[in-house]
Amino acid sequence: MTSPGDAHEPDDQILGTLRRVFGYDAFRGPQREIIDQVVGGGDALVLMPTGGGKSLCYQIPALVRPGTGVVISPLIALMQDQVDALRALGVRAGFLNSTQDMDERRLVEAEFAAGELDLLYLAPERLRVDSTLQLLKRGTISLFAIDEAHCVAQWGHDFRPDYLQLSALHERWPDIPRIALTATATPATHAEIAARLNLTGARHFVASFDRPNIQYRIVPKSDPKRQLLRLLREEHPGDAGIVYCLSRASVEKTAAFLVENGIEAVPYHAGLDARTRAANQSRFLREDGLVVVATIAFGMGIDKPDVRFVAHLDLPKSVEGYYQETGRAGRDGLPSTAWLAYGLQDVVQQRKMIDGSEGDDEHRRRLAAHLDAMLALCETVECRRVRLLAYFGQESAPCGNCDTCLTPPKSWDGTIAAQKLLSTVVRLKRERNQKFGAGQLVDILLGRKTAKVIQFDHDALSVFGIGTELSETQWRGVVRQLLAQGLLAVEGEHGTLVLTDASAEVLAGRREVPMRSEPERPARTASPGRSGKAGRAPAADLPAEAVPVFERLRAWRAATAKEQGVPAYVIFHDATLREIATAPPASLAELGTVTGVGENKLAKYGQGILDALAAED
Repeated sequence: MTSPGDAHEPDDQILGTLRRVFGYDAFRGPQREIIDQVVGGGDALVLMPTGGGKSLCYQIPALVRPGTGVVISPLIALMQDQVDALRALGVRAGFLNSTQDMDERRLVEAEFAAGELDLLYLAPERLRVDSTLQLLKRGTISLFAIDEAHCVAQWGHDFRPDYLQLSALHERWPDIPRIALTATATPATHAEIAARLNLTGARHFVASFDRPNIQYRIVPKSDPKRQLLRLLREEHPGDAGIVYCLSRASVEKTAAFLVENGIEAVPYHAGLDARTRAANQSRFLREDGLVVVATIAFGMGIDKPDVRFVAHLDLPKSVEGYYQETGRAGRDGLPSTAWLAYGLQDVVQQRKMIDGSEGDDEHRRRLAAHLDAMLALCETVECRRVRLLAYFGQESAPCGNCDTCLTPPKSWDGTIAAQKLLSTVVRLKRERNQKFGAGQLVDILLGRKTAKVIQFDHDALSVFGIGTELSETQWRGVVRQLLAQGLLAVEGEHGTLVLTDASAEVLAGRREVPMRSEPERPARTASPGRSGKAGRAPAADLPAEAVPVFERLRAWRAATAKEQGVPAYVIFHDATLREIATAPPASLAELGTVTGVGENKLAKYGQGILDALAAED
């Protein structure tokens, strides 16, 4: 088979490869500059959002430079799909990992040694095996690509110990260009990646972190499973999506709840056996409209382009983790939702987890700083996107497409409320030598003579009943925001509340405490452009006459993908089918001008597309 990099190219070999192999006419953002750097033999460190086109930044140099591009990726479960997608484009790709038997590995090794591969995917742990290093010496390597490079950051959100060994690549092959890529990194993590991978001399490329097609929404938590069900029924009927939960038990319960309520959903967490995890992940990639409920064990490297929502039922531990997880929505650029339900118990639970975590004080301080940044994002009265991008060092203007822009929350002076609550903590400690959680504090402030209040004689405290101007929900919001602002702390396994060093400033009247009040949110309806039928959610903005054509093309794609045993997006993305449905081509030549239709896909699927277009509904 002829490699795409070996064929006669137009004057611009790089642009010709983009058009002929991948079916695109132009590069996006800094892609061209990055590719020029690597093709020229230079190292690159690339920070680019999910869906921004990171893969092209090493795939095209691997096709243009002589030899095989070696891609280091932690995504063993997804390597087969990645290779299938490349082979569908006519790219000679293979992988080596622990899922293969000896014969499969020997075949790929022989192809690499004979120069018959354009790209070879390796799991990082394979580089610890001497036979792998000996194999790499037998072939010609065009470049090393280190994908998901944030895995090298030890206190990052997805640390992998095997990544620490990757700096050895430069020592063994000093003349081979390296490109490290990640979809998320703060300036500190960025610097750590460069240092640990010995890429301090590389050119750094930082694309915009903005994903304008994603609508960020954070709602007060109140029966979160029911809130999630409402979101799915009203806004995302029949859509594929990911729901993240903190614990395995919550994953199982949420998936079962969705199934009971007519939503097709499967669980995914590390406690499931490997076969079940693989089967559920495969279903998610290959089927339309499936919801996967998961811990953060799921998702890195998921290339499914039509994930329409990512929902969090528990507070993520860091802004980096939140950004990485929400970035799995809308890789195709179409409107998508990032939804998070957040409440007081989330803050208490996360603080307790940090206090009980392994590691030294510096480690706990880092975890606390991550959580503080996440809480600031949740409690902001400003644009969510502005706050999110600022965390990654990027300035921006209000987006008009997040909840705080669409329904601006109000802020109020919570100083007196804060003083009342903090005084209650003080009175319990001084007069009773006691510490309690939020529920008891709120009962005291509201003047409730509960059994527990009477048992501990708390109705005799001077603060009993001084907070009736606020509701229980509002008082719990006060507690949550005091925790978020570091004016209260959580102590012990029972989550009791204690003062911090900063509390004295508030009690003495030397510090004001602004607070966020949640706006009344209007009832939401299904997003415009949706068909409303379960299992069918055609892309927004399709002309009415194009919808049945689009559905016919999707049915053809589903049948073709099933026949070939690959995910539907490996055949064509929705965006390509949408373009075909809107202006149906009358010939193979016309079809070849559509975005995403390269030479190999035109030859392989072109007639099938034309036949589907010619068929009657």
